[in-house]
Amino acid sequence: MGGALSRPQVIYLHGFCSSPASWKSRLLAEAMAARGLAGRFACPQLSPFPAQAMAEVSRLIEAADGLVTLVGSSLGGHYAHFLAEQYGLHAVLINPAAVDRLELGKFVGEHHNFHSGEHFVFGQAHVEELRAQVRPPTADRYWLLVETGDEVLDYRQAVNFYAGCRQSILPGGDHSFTRFPEFIPQILEYAGL
Repeated sequence: MGGALSRPQVIYLHGFCSSPASWKSRLLAEAMAARGLAGRFACPQLSPFPAQAMAEVSRLIEAADGLVTLVGSSLGGHYAHFLAEQYGLHAVLINPAAVDRLELGKFVGEHHNFHSGEHFVFGQAHVEELRAQVRPPTADRYWLLVETGDEVLDYRQAVNFYAGCRQSILPGGDHSFTRFPEFIPQILEYAGL
């Protein structure tokens, strides 16, 4: 995965029904571009289906020129964790889904992408794909960022699941992680950029 001239890069993984058009992805891309690092940022459009999404991002990681740091939000946080364990990477997890603590059956059914409007059906087989991706966290691999006002996920689930990992638990906010802009410089430093 890169040689002596390899350069660190960031792969951002968006949440369920989201896309590279999410505000955190756009802000991170803009911040990196402003520092002359546009070529070291990627945010793929993830398949709504877990196994397919992970196969696609795995190809990106394997083709990367240098060490990859994953940044994942919501379900993208779960995906970042799965891939960090698989490839021995570091990850920033933003209001992540602690999948083993969620009632996954409530996701079964028809959904649409918030940005593209694309419709898809998330089935029981996809729930099982998510469950199969759950791994215990390696403590020194993660930085957890949560806001206690997350209205979608109970932040305490992530805090408990990632006990022993670096954690920034901030009062208020919401599922979008409202303080994201102020953390961008620290995230880039964490990624070695």
